[in-house]
Amino acid sequence: MPLPSFEAVMNDADGRRQGAGVAVVGAHDPTVLEALAEAAMRGWTRPILFGPAAEIEAIARGCRLSLGDMEIIDSPTDQMGPAAVSAVRSGHASLLMKGRTGTPALMKAVLDREHGLRTDSRAVCQVVLMEIPRDDRRFLMADTGVTIRPNREKRVAITRHALEVARALGLRDSRLALMAASETVNVAMPETIAASVIVDQARAGEFAPAVVEGPMTFDLAYSPRAVARKHLEDHVQGCSDIMIFPDLLSANLTVKAIMYTADCRFGGVLMGLSTPVVFMSRADDVKTRIHSLALALAILHDKGPTTT
Repeated sequence: MPLPSFEAVMNDADGRRQGAGVAVVGAHDPTVLEALAEAAMRGWTRPILFGPAAEIEAIARGCRLSLGDMEIIDSPTDQMGPAAVSAVRSGHASLLMKGRTGTPALMKAVLDREHGLRTDSRAVCQVVLMEIPRDDRRFLMADTGVTIRPNREKRVAITRHALEVARALGLRDSRLALMAASETVNVAMPETIAASVIVDQARAGEFAPAVVEGPMTFDLAYSPRAVARKHLEDHVQGCSDIMIFPDLLSANLTVKAIMYTADCRFGGVLMGLSTPVVFMSRADDVKTRIHSLALALAILHDKGPTTT
């Protein structure tokens, strides 16, 4: 069973009509407001907008958007993050969404030891669902946005978070690839050794029922054709549901290369916090923001009842 398409994920959100409160950090952006207006119209969310109120209202007028029942919390830019995080902590919102704000400012509020959204997780990471319609392929990628050079403990945590997203999307027996520049363990390439250690843990049953293999190159994880040409065969090669990258450099370069050169659909969330965080680039368009919201709502639904 493959991962669902974004169309299926969005249809599920339509069916649930969760009406989940979503605290938006930096709502003074046209693409953010357009995405929220559609999500609210579909019954997915109850938006709570943090940012300069006059600018939010002016942008809405310029885009001919009705803010309807959206709540606006007038906030200076340096207070948007803490105020939105506080709304989640108090139960006023169930989700946090990144809008027009820098990642460092948002992460400072999210990771605040006293007032943030920390849990006992060993790592916070971004998990992206990538869909390539041409090849009828969907796969998760992590960590594409937070941890620069994860050690073994953090890499295991990132693996668990990606598996959690897959389960929320209905896939329990995931096929997971630990990515590297070579499929051969090489002492000169530490990431290949790290991958082999996690594979040993998987073979001992640590991630069951998922199947974990690595090290693995992108072509082998993605393409059955590449696997056939190299005369290789296992349960993960050519059909990986999840790709775990050795560091932020390789993950970010890969996901951005696909985003800007391929006909694709994608959306991303932060995992490892008390609630999923809708987390994408300020440069992303309306569709990507809607995809990310639908993905976060699927994870929230899997965790249990929402707070309204």
